[in-house]
Amino acid sequence: MQMTEVVNRRGIRHAHMVNIERRIMLEGMRADFLKVDELSCRVLEIARSATVIRARTAAGTDITADMNPNYNWLKTSGIISTKKWGNLPGGEIFTTPGEVNGTFVIDGVVGDYLCAKYGDLRDQPLTIHIEGNRLKSAESENKELRDEFWRYTHTDENSDRVGEFAIGTNIGLHGVIGNILQDEKLPGIHIAFGNPYGAHTGAEWDSSTHIDVVGTKFDIWADDRQIMREGSFII
Repeated sequence: MQMTEVVNRRGIRHAHMVNIERRIMLEGMRADFLKVDELSCRVLEIARSATVIRARTAAGTDITADMNPNYNWLKTSGIISTKKWGNLPGGEIFTTPGEVNGTFVIDGVVGDYLCAKYGDLRDQPLTIHIEGNRLKSAESENKELRDEFWRYTHTDENSDRVGEFAIGTNIGLHGVIGNILQDEKLPGIHIAFGNPYGAHTGAEWDSSTHIDVVGTKFDIWADDRQIMREGSFII
């Protein structure tokens, strides 16, 4: 975070690859990033005009995100610019939401150091409930994961607050590999609790933590327009 503060202040073109591995170089980094960027621009245009984005999955996710028109949407599609540093492989658009409510079934991965520890959660998903943009409960057969996730998201007063609402756009990806660096770019929804990247989104609050959670096979609506069905874009 201290490094990216310098990047933001000086407007440096910057990308980083935390926990890069061979499989990411063979999969996510081999995407056609011109096509990823083209798709990202289309999704970004739709998202910026939406007041509400809804997402559901067969696994049980059912969330509603009310957008805040005062917050910016950003694109990190693998084309590195001075507007926003990114991580590679690229492929997402994101904002700080106004308010998220509902149930999110994490059958993909959780972020930060928990990702390397717990990997793909398909067989033991973590189900979380969000009310008023705050994490209210977490449930999983894996009690160690549940408890560690809960402690992480209660590090400071905003660690349990949804700071990022994102749509993955890397169409070169076809499934979860157990590495957040790539898996958060999978077409679908991911959200993050904690730091809202306010220097870019315009959010006025902050947090010392940031942890992403990734689900799979989403149906997504921007207002009344469906843009994804079972994990595939239909725009």
